[in-house]
Amino acid sequence: MSVTGTICPGASRLARLQVELSRKARQRLKWLDYYNSRGQNARLACRHFDISPQTFYRWKRRYNPHNLGSLEDRSHRPKRLRQPTAPVELIEVVRRLREEYPRWGKDKLVVLVREEGFNCSTSMVGRIIRRLKDRGVLIEPVRNHVSAHRRGIRRPYATRKPKDYQISQPGDLIQLDTLDIRPLPGVVLKHFTARDIISRWDVIDVYSRATASTAARFLDRVEQNTPFIIRAIQVDGGSEFEAVFEEECQRRDIKLFVLPPHSPKLNGYVERAHRTHTEEFYEVTDSSFDLAELRGELLEWEQVYNTKRPHQALGYMTPLKFLEQWEKNQREEVMCH
Repeated sequence: MSVTGTICPGASRLARLQVELSRKARQRLKWLDYYNSRGQNARLACRHFDISPQTFYRWKRRYNPHNLGSLEDRSHRPKRLRQPTAPVELIEVVRRLREEYPRWGKDKLVVLVREEGFNCSTSMVGRIIRRLKDRGVLIEPVRNHVSAHRRGIRRPYATRKPKDYQISQPGDLIQLDTLDIRPLPGVVLKHFTARDIISRWDVIDVYSRATASTAARFLDRVEQNTPFIIRAIQVDGGSEFEAVFEEECQRRDIKLFVLPPHSPKLNGYVERAHRTHTEEFYEVTDSSFDLAELRGELLEWEQVYNTKRPHQALGYMTPLKFLEQWEKNQREEVMCH
């Protein structure tokens, strides 16, 4: 009689106490215990555990109730492994070239290997390098941590905006950014925009350069021309928002949030403002683009933008009208309470 086909009552429960099985093997043992306890109904066991009949029968054939290790996964390692065929001379050439040019991969090294008279494939060079590393024969250089990438500068005050930072009223977050304006060949002006993301109130100005000192002067204009208290400003990692500008934000007790690298979409409100000011002011204004004249014209446009231009995002109210309505709602809420 075949031992594999027999069922030992209680063998699985006894095995759980005496034999240590993997999680998968214990699950397979549950399949077979359920199968035996339900009149050896394979279809019922498959439906109960949501497994395919092919999977169940494969493990049923392997199952030996006297050796629960038969439910463990088998090794898939090939019985016959491919043996290295590269000659010793080729291995030595690859090792020498790799140590001479440690940053070159197999695609570059195979060209040099062939120039030395060896006819081999790129994959063979790759396998040789991997085996040399595994054996610890290949000597790799120690990195000296010199990088050509611009290292992040530690900011004394600015931080990333916390995920739980609440934005519920005007002034909670002002997005600030710069835009290059090129009105004439060889002329580049720096346009600054500060936008409140709740009321869409904008403060704009233009300068000849974008420096930290310029940004600090623009911060004066933002506070003067904004009809609410500014609690936080969000900027990108530009150098114009470091040094003096950062110190001014700290001195005025204004939170300063800096965006992660390469993420302008997180400043989407002010990016959209740049487009509006470009299309509705710069592209249609007949200006000499003399800086003093342009700043006066830009101040007039700022007034139009905040007090006359209907905003779709505000239900076609102006930012000024929106602020008046918001303050009225706040007063009514206070009276209700």
